[in-house]
Amino acid sequence: MAPTLTPTAATADASLPPDPQWRAQELLLMREVMRLIGKSLAPDVVLREMLHLMSELLGLNRGRIVLRDTDSPAREATARIVYAYGLTRAEMARGVYAPGEGITGRVLATGQPMLVQDIDGEPQFLARSVARSQLPDETVAFMALPIEANHQTVGVLACHRIRSRLRHLNDDMALLQILATLAGQVLQLQTLMQEKTRELETRNALLTHALDAAAVRYGIIGSSSALLQALGELERVSQAQASVLLLGESGTGKELFARALHLSSQRRDAPFIKVNCAAIPDTLFESELFGYERGAFTGAASARAGWFEQADRGTIFLDEIGDMPLAMQTKLLRTLQEGTIVRLGGKREIKVDVRLVAATHRDLETEVAHGSFRRDLFYRLNVIPIRLPSLRERPEDIRTLAIHFVNRANQANQRNVNLSPAALARLQAHPWPGNIRELGNVIERLVLLTDSTLVTATELERFLPRAGVEPVHPHELPRPAASPGAAPTQPATGAPLVRGYLPADSHSVEELQRVLALHRGNQSRAAQALGLTVRQFSYRLKKVTP
Repeated sequence: MAPTLTPTAATADASLPPDPQWRAQELLLMREVMRLIGKSLAPDVVLREMLHLMSELLGLNRGRIVLRDTDSPAREATARIVYAYGLTRAEMARGVYAPGEGITGRVLATGQPMLVQDIDGEPQFLARSVARSQLPDETVAFMALPIEANHQTVGVLACHRIRSRLRHLNDDMALLQILATLAGQVLQLQTLMQEKTRELETRNALLTHALDAAAVRYGIIGSSSALLQALGELERVSQAQASVLLLGESGTGKELFARALHLSSQRRDAPFIKVNCAAIPDTLFESELFGYERGAFTGAASARAGWFEQADRGTIFLDEIGDMPLAMQTKLLRTLQEGTIVRLGGKREIKVDVRLVAATHRDLETEVAHGSFRRDLFYRLNVIPIRLPSLRERPEDIRTLAIHFVNRANQANQRNVNLSPAALARLQAHPWPGNIRELGNVIERLVLLTDSTLVTATELERFLPRAGVEPVHPHELPRPAASPGAAPTQPATGAPLVRGYLPADSHSVEELQRVLALHRGNQSRAAQALGLTVRQFSYRLKKVTP
């Protein structure tokens, strides 16, 4: 039998005269394909419909487009049927070819079109996708043409055709060559679009990261205009040496701002010392701030550097400076003016290079008018006042803050709690008299106690503070007492735990016991999770437990 495999079909059916009807069908097919490309460049749309038109208009049946596996090197990559018309899913799934395997594999390997004029007479024809028994009994031809993109063979356009049709095979091959070229261009455009999409996604990710970084500068979360104005003022004075006074309500993040000022200054590599003036007994102020010499008082077995010495070349943050006793205000003023300190029980002056950042929620001008704060110290501190906005002035930041607190609480407690859009909207509508600290406490309590993975606005209501219950401010708490002559203790470097008034029946027995079990019987941690003192927690537990 004569060979049935030829690289082209130039001599096939040369005796057949041209048929105007076929020309009209070819033009219709090309017009429809170009219309598809004009409407969409998605290969799923264009290539499948192209295979459909090949079958309906020209009788080029069981058309398929075979594409290389892009995850493997070109020489080793197998190819599989990706788009087809007239093939079942099972037939498509069988259409997998290694380079050089069968007719399809040879076209992939050589990049040359192949024509099988009779599949029954060609041993290299695999009949892998469609069994011969599923094809007509008459002579069937098989045509396969390479699809190129970026000057590389990336796939094959192939189809069956009844050999006896009154149409030139070389006309079919010429038309298929055009369609294969169009298919290659569609695939190439898809690749370019995917690359551009990846570039845009990468750029968007970078921009999102930059925006996130801008919204979390120095650990301060938010992007509201009120917050950005305060941050802008802070950054403008970060390189100066003058004292900074942070003003605002309790819970607005004064410590974070003080640390941000330190981190944005040239002192960032030196110590940052925080002192909570509301937590130091009056009799211990001097020894805590300025240190003491050995033998300065009973129990002073060795000398100790105070917080100003430890902050040398860095920044010292005096939180709640409005709680400082008048006698101590005088000594602080002298230190700020002269840049020296004298330890308790000492005689020599010690030079210190410290930038002071002070904070208060009080109205110091009123305190000055009442005589409880020195006027000259106020003027010394008030060189650069920066007012921190309350959470009520930056409602657009509440969602971001809430999500941050939820993520932090989930991670710390191995929970998977989320807030519904309605719950976030409800948080945004709440007045938050306790500001960010209150919001953080509510979110932590919610994460610990809720039984829901998605908290609704209704579920949220039971965790929100009751209307009219204001948080207790630090200056309203009793100052710790110290016995005369007692050895100084380390000041609390964290803000005192601020809790609002809660009635004795504020928590059910089930809630108390559940939180206690969650913290493995540790009443201190259970109390903290509920916003109670240990004494309050113990009292409530005894009251409700038989």
